[in-house]
Amino acid sequence: MLSILVCHSYFLSLDHKQLERGKPYPPLATLHVAAMLRKAGYQVSFFDAMIADDVGEFDRKLALVGPQVVLFYEDTFNFLSKMCLGIMRSAACRMIGAARRAGARVVAAGPDVSDAAAPYLLAGADVTLIGEGLSALMELLARLASRPAAAAMELTEGLGGVNLLRHDKVTTLFGARLLPTPEYEGFAAWDLVDMDRYRSVWYDTHGYFSLNMAASRGCSFRCAWCAKPTWGNHYLQREASDVALEMAYLRRSFDPQHIWFADDIFGFRVGWVTDFAQALNAAGGGVRFTIQTRADLISERMAQALRSADCHEAWIGAESGSQRVLDAMNKGTTVAEILTARDRLRTAGIRVGFFIQLGYLGEKIEDIVATRALLQGGRPDEIGVSVSYPLPGTPFYELVKAQLGGKTRWQESNDLEMMFHGTYTSDFYRSIRGLLHEQVALQSAVRNQAGNSACERAARALERRWQELLRNESKYRSSPGGRTLAVR
Repeated sequence: MLSILVCHSYFLSLDHKQLERGKPYPPLATLHVAAMLRKAGYQVSFFDAMIADDVGEFDRKLALVGPQVVLFYEDTFNFLSKMCLGIMRSAACRMIGAARRAGARVVAAGPDVSDAAAPYLLAGADVTLIGEGLSALMELLARLASRPAAAAMELTEGLGGVNLLRHDKVTTLFGARLLPTPEYEGFAAWDLVDMDRYRSVWYDTHGYFSLNMAASRGCSFRCAWCAKPTWGNHYLQREASDVALEMAYLRRSFDPQHIWFADDIFGFRVGWVTDFAQALNAAGGGVRFTIQTRADLISERMAQALRSADCHEAWIGAESGSQRVLDAMNKGTTVAEILTARDRLRTAGIRVGFFIQLGYLGEKIEDIVATRALLQGGRPDEIGVSVSYPLPGTPFYELVKAQLGGKTRWQESNDLEMMFHGTYTSDFYRSIRGLLHEQVALQSAVRNQAGNSACERAARALERRWQELLRNESKYRSSPGGRTLAVR
């Protein structure tokens, strides 16, 4: 029986911003693949970088387990893995080198691996997978089980969707395929997770425990800036009853007080969400949860269906209050739809977060003012603010790649350096980010303390700062060829 150490390389301990934030989640995609491999009869062990103290912990795990194969399968539900942080690439390459020195065969997969296979192959990986790569992975492992000493060229003969080195150059064998949905059904390998370590971080930082789930993979929409290195434009959804049973299992086994659904789009169809709510009731109830969704999917029926399933909070990819910017992004939604979705979710008793993106190519001051107006009119409960990040393989990346210098990725999530020529300087974007956050916090305070004189004074002071920044916006324009800093 082939022994496989399944792992990933996102170390919370290396990402100072996220470490301070204190919201670690187990690597879902990695755990689903581990579950698949066990079902296929392989001997599976697991190394979880998320809660590891350092990269040296992997070395100790490797020595303890002594696997024949080490599979690096990055968590494609983790947006920071999709961003391909430089420090995590370095960690992965160090781990690959250690695995090869220990005599293991190495297979690697993930968004960065799909976009840039060379560093992983040069570090010692035998083969890298393109996209999700599960069909190629299963065939490759079957070949390794019967021919453990075979060279990479022999192992991949006739196999599509992989990369390997030939004469020190990357050779791509095309034909990447998605694994049919039924073979991905079922629970993640939750028993491999050290829940006590996760629970400890959550309780120490936030006073409650949250776990993550995924009801689907991928997104069928075509926003110009959104990376599709793993699933393309496919949307693969699990059975509602299967997801409900998994949530009930997590509730009984680990007692989380909250679930974060990591899907790009949760639910999609009202019928699926209704079925999910009914299946939860039949399973004895679920756990309150947070989702990500799109404004144009929130009909009145959808809002009520989410409420019946105990959805506590929905994050909408609002991005901008400017229709011109939304159209440039190929977002496919309107400002009116964002406001309508907010109203429908509020009526259903669901908290709403807006994801806002500043600095998209060609954004002007009037677009930023329109985004402020969106927050004033929509009054979200919370916002997340970022600046456009060019991810390889996206239409947005193609638009700005001629402007990219030597740095093409953030080193860690608080690196925050924008890699193309933006309209404004970093100081301006940071100031706008701060003002938007203050505005939303103040709006919340005013709702809770109507007529409070302190809130009224704060509102006037905030307005003065807005006007001062807008009057002086020309001073903050980025010089040609200059760079701006991204904010979050």
